[in-house]
Amino acid sequence: MHWISPFFTRASYRNRHLSVQFCVLRTFSSYLQDEVIKEVVNQPLPQLGAATEKEKIILKTPKGTRDFSPKQMAIREKIFSTIISCFKRHGAVTIDTPVFELKDFDIAGQYDPMIPDAECLKVMHEILSALQFGDFHIRINDRRILSGIFTVCGVPSNKFETACSTLDKLDKVTWEEVKNEMIREKGVSPEAADCIGEYVQLHGGLCLIEQLLQDPKLSVSKLAMEALEEMKLLFEYLTLFGIIDQVFLDLSLARGLDYYSGVIYEAALVHQQDGHLMESCHVGSVAGGGRYDGLVATFDTKQRKVPCVGVSIGVERIFSIIEQNTEMSKEKIRTVETQVLVAAAQKNFLAGRMKLITELWDAGIKAEMLYKENPKLLNQLQYCEETGIPLVVIIGQQELNDGVVKLRDVITRKEISVPKENLIEEIKRRLEK
Repeated sequence: MHWISPFFTRASYRNRHLSVQFCVLRTFSSYLQDEVIKEVVNQPLPQLGAATEKEKIILKTPKGTRDFSPKQMAIREKIFSTIISCFKRHGAVTIDTPVFELKDFDIAGQYDPMIPDAECLKVMHEILSALQFGDFHIRINDRRILSGIFTVCGVPSNKFETACSTLDKLDKVTWEEVKNEMIREKGVSPEAADCIGEYVQLHGGLCLIEQLLQDPKLSVSKLAMEALEEMKLLFEYLTLFGIIDQVFLDLSLARGLDYYSGVIYEAALVHQQDGHLMESCHVGSVAGGGRYDGLVATFDTKQRKVPCVGVSIGVERIFSIIEQNTEMSKEKIRTVETQVLVAAAQKNFLAGRMKLITELWDAGIKAEMLYKENPKLLNQLQYCEETGIPLVVIIGQQELNDGVVKLRDVITRKEISVPKENLIEEIKRRLEK
């Protein structure tokens, strides 16, 4: 592991003070529906301070925050667990900083060209594929290539950043609109804008890179040629990682932040239209990143230069997309991870349920029981079907006399009698299937 400063490690994923509250919402005499739960959970906390009987409690959530229902939290937890498991799979360690930001993977340190950059893109691809929320593609460019294009086209260096900010709109508006803004608002000459247009409307793979390496005009820029050679290497690595089919070089990609120093990339959802993949513009990017070799030095008192490359996942956008897809498909989302419900077939078995559920908890099994002394068996089974609990353990007087318990599969509704001493082993065997 390569420690750079208190904020950077060789590879890290960041939990940026994201507060998660786990609420136990159970039924008593009836079953809370999602709409009711949503209404309860989405109520903001009252303001601090004493209130008299005549005063009304003022409900107010902290600025910039919101509450999530159990169903929404189930979706968010799936997203977070997918991201974090991928980060850990790639050797990440955790750091925490007091900033509201979502899941950012960074590789810091001096390494051979494009190897860490390729892994960041692989991480992005793995996460977006695992979440299964839609087809996507990854656009790649290099700020050094853009700099070379602007230079050979006659754009003054002091107008580079402002021209880049306009260029970044090309995925949403036409080239003519971008060109007009460059000329009228950014002060770029019409000739320079036309020259830029010859390049930034190009996109492709290794063939385009080879074409640009042979371009006589662009060859004047040593910086651009160096970046293109490294881009060629990157595409070779991405081929070895098996993700090249969803990656392409897009010379219009600029990514507005000026601290990027090299390769930049951005992932967006796509959809089919007339047999062609079209970017879903209303969604925007769902992940992005790049190389920022000079950023650490700006925070370091000794101004040490530390090469860095990273990728950030747009959790909120992904969450909105998955939530919308779930609503449209009417997919049922489990809001609990309970594996077993401990139920009783007769009255006066509360003590027996409590003893049995304690044994399950102690064995690491996720279990529940209803908070009633004498719940009806039908209600207990209905609760399992509504919440997706796969197994029910049923105890009764006959089972107690025989030294067994009934184990019921909620989906198939098949029951078997299991000796009490073998129950935990049998439950774990079934859960492993």
